[in-house]
Amino acid sequence: MSADKSAPAKLKARQPRGFVDRGPADVAASERMLAVIRESFSLYGFDPVETPFVEYTDALGKFLPDQDRPNEGVFSFQDDDEQWLSLRYDLTAPLARYVAENYDALPKPYRSYRAGYVFRNEKPGPGRFRQFMQFDADIVGSGTVAGDAEICMLAADTMEKLGIKRGDYVVKVNNRKVLDGVMEAIGLGGDANAGRRLTVLRAIDKLDKFGPEGVRLLLGEGRKDESGDFTKGAGLDAKAIDLVLSYVSAQPSIGTGVSGSSDKATVARSFNNEITIDQLKAAFGDNQLCAEGLEELREIAKLAAAAGYEAGRILIDPSIVRGLEYYTGPVYEVELTFPVTNEDGQVVRFGSVAGGGRYDGLVGRFRPEPVPATGFSIGVSRLYSALKAVKSPIVDQKNELPLVVVTTMDRDAQFMPEYQKFVSELRQAQDEHDKPLCRADLYLGSSGFNAQMKYADRRGAVCAIIQGSSEREAGTVVIKDLILGAELAAAGRDVKDSAEHKERQAQAQFSVPVAELVEGVRRVLARYS
Repeated sequence: MSADKSAPAKLKARQPRGFVDRGPADVAASERMLAVIRESFSLYGFDPVETPFVEYTDALGKFLPDQDRPNEGVFSFQDDDEQWLSLRYDLTAPLARYVAENYDALPKPYRSYRAGYVFRNEKPGPGRFRQFMQFDADIVGSGTVAGDAEICMLAADTMEKLGIKRGDYVVKVNNRKVLDGVMEAIGLGGDANAGRRLTVLRAIDKLDKFGPEGVRLLLGEGRKDESGDFTKGAGLDAKAIDLVLSYVSAQPSIGTGVSGSSDKATVARSFNNEITIDQLKAAFGDNQLCAEGLEELREIAKLAAAAGYEAGRILIDPSIVRGLEYYTGPVYEVELTFPVTNEDGQVVRFGSVAGGGRYDGLVGRFRPEPVPATGFSIGVSRLYSALKAVKSPIVDQKNELPLVVVTTMDRDAQFMPEYQKFVSELRQAQDEHDKPLCRADLYLGSSGFNAQMKYADRRGAVCAIIQGSSEREAGTVVIKDLILGAELAAAGRDVKDSAEHKERQAQAQFSVPVAELVEGVRRVLARYS
């Protein structure tokens, strides 16, 4: 019989570009990671709040990163009322809307944290996704830079709780007032120069990547990279370029120190926030906006030092820019400083995994009065990659509860209740700390014994529970240690003839009375605790 040519073609399973699927190991590790962040934020008195994925597009407004036109870079659509809606671009703009809408009911200052996915309608690339998770903490209603200092300390503490060792990260702090003052000093103040000002800020932001000479080119006519692609520069004259470079050179780049040493202890000693601020004040203190911003940085440095956060952990760094337009004061980034080897075999640093700053004008867009605010956001996916690189126990799959698979040798309706009883007992069992002993999976497929064993292996199960007709008649179950069994199967012929091997075989598969099922599983799990 010929195939029906009129049958519709099967859909092709394909993933949209810029989006990723996550398997169970990644999901479980991310959940552990988020739990640690929540605990850290909670210790600082922050409360959770959740906002929807979708906001009115005008609530996002012009506050999008490095875009020349409002609303570029967001996924937008119209509802039945022809209102434009957008998937949230970050978690800060939705918070501003939430606070404004619930202003009278919230305690001020209002400390909150949020975790969730954000969406960017941008061209995807390596490590650049259209959907990714952020975890934010914000203080709304406090105009003092003590709030900014708190956020920086919170960022440092959170890195260490996640397994990033002291010396492997630094919280870098700058002030947009200082940056704006420098822009005024080179004649780029005011709305008319917004485009060139943004080009200058982007050039400063490339200091770690291209070095001072690369930044000089970007501040001037432009820079051609190794592939021949040309990036148009800001078109500054030589005097203005020298002024900007003197600004960014007030603080040596992390990882080199003033003496060129890469030793972490030497690098940490080489940093002195007070000296950095004094150097900047000597060069730009005549500008009122610069002077104001520098005094705010000095206060943050003093608060951090008083709390025990030395310059090696919280560092004043004039090269920190931050791309979002809504920042109005201190800005900060969490940079990881340890080296890693990328896919091309090059030794690189992870760079920034979190950032934020003060945004005193964002909430006030919805309110008649000004509402100061500050906060930061952790890039969860990027930080997760970093935690894997440092082998943080938080992302170690061994931290998962062990899995036990209960096989179903006889799937007749009269026998399934017994198998269900086994799996239920295992799910209710507890360890010596009154925590769940294990996860338990009742096999619900239609395959035979060998396929069920392969299923258990693929699931990463520690052991399998087996009861066929002979075990049922004897009132027993067989417990098969899959880890030990795999080790024994891989042993050489000489080893397999040894008494020790035979003894371990008895440990790898043994029978127990049905009433001792949980205790038998407990014996197996104890080998790998």
